[in-house]
Amino acid sequence: MTGESHNNVVKKEERTLLMALGAVVVLTAILAVAGFLFLSPPDEIIEGEADATSVRISGKLPGRVERFYVREGDRVKTGDTLVHIHSSIVEAKLLQAEAMQTAADAQNRKVDAGTRVQVIQSAYELWQQAIAAKEIARKTYDRMESLFAQSVVSAQKRDEALAAFQAADASEKAAHSQYQLAREGAQKEDRTSAEAMATAARGGVLEVQSVLDDSYLTAPCDGEIDVIYPQEGELVAMGTPIMNLLRLEDKWITFNVREELLKDFSMGKDIRVTVPALGGVETDARIYYIRDMGNYAVWRATKATGEWDSRTFKVKARPVDSIAGLRPGMTVLYHQPTR
Repeated sequence: MTGESHNNVVKKEERTLLMALGAVVVLTAILAVAGFLFLSPPDEIIEGEADATSVRISGKLPGRVERFYVREGDRVKTGDTLVHIHSSIVEAKLLQAEAMQTAADAQNRKVDAGTRVQVIQSAYELWQQAIAAKEIARKTYDRMESLFAQSVVSAQKRDEALAAFQAADASEKAAHSQYQLAREGAQKEDRTSAEAMATAARGGVLEVQSVLDDSYLTAPCDGEIDVIYPQEGELVAMGTPIMNLLRLEDKWITFNVREELLKDFSMGKDIRVTVPALGGVETDARIYYIRDMGNYAVWRATKATGEWDSRTFKVKARPVDSIAGLRPGMTVLYHQPTR
């Protein structure tokens, strides 16, 4: 091959290479323009968490955990017995309160029964004696009055007989009053006081019994035992949490959303969410709660100009349809479009 022919071949290859490079540059530019015009940026992913109502089980009875009737993870129905707490101190107080009630009831019955028959009979006999003494004093005075009119006795003797009659009359009236009191029994005030004491004693028994009613704690609703705090044999104080009960039928999703991303969240709106732990299942959730989380959850601007402090809002939404397998603590994602 001559030198001229070789040069022609080289030039032809160079032109072909330049054309190929130009085509690549043009294609790259076309793709870049198309991507800019037609491709959208990725969605903003807002991460949330599933939650459910948790009911704390505690009682008024201080004592020792005698026995648990459930274990963590058990499903229970309303009214199911959960735990037995034994308190010997409260049981002793119940015995004391019952003894006080017995004594107060006996006193009340005694007051209601009135005075004994023997006391009434004794008062009656004293009254009859006073009547007899009054009658003798009256007759004595009448005789003295007659003799005084005949000037047989002095005025002093007549006055002494009159004084004796008046004294006997007063004694008869006093004896009659005592007899009436014995028949009528206790005074109204005494009866009222006795009834009040009996009522107070019954109230004391009911108070102790109400505390003992908490010796067996029952489930206030249907749910699942989430966590049990003490062990059998441990002492618990009044109001000490014994266990938590999850109401799994009452579930919701919580998102912490920065203020600038809040545009897609409004009360009553349905949003599409994804649960990665359940194989990416998607469902609709309805927003029912939006609230500012406070100053502790504010994103502070780092520049003097061009930026602003962004607050964080807590957003809650309930699944529109039941999601099988959704449990508290699972991650839930919301893909917020950027355009």
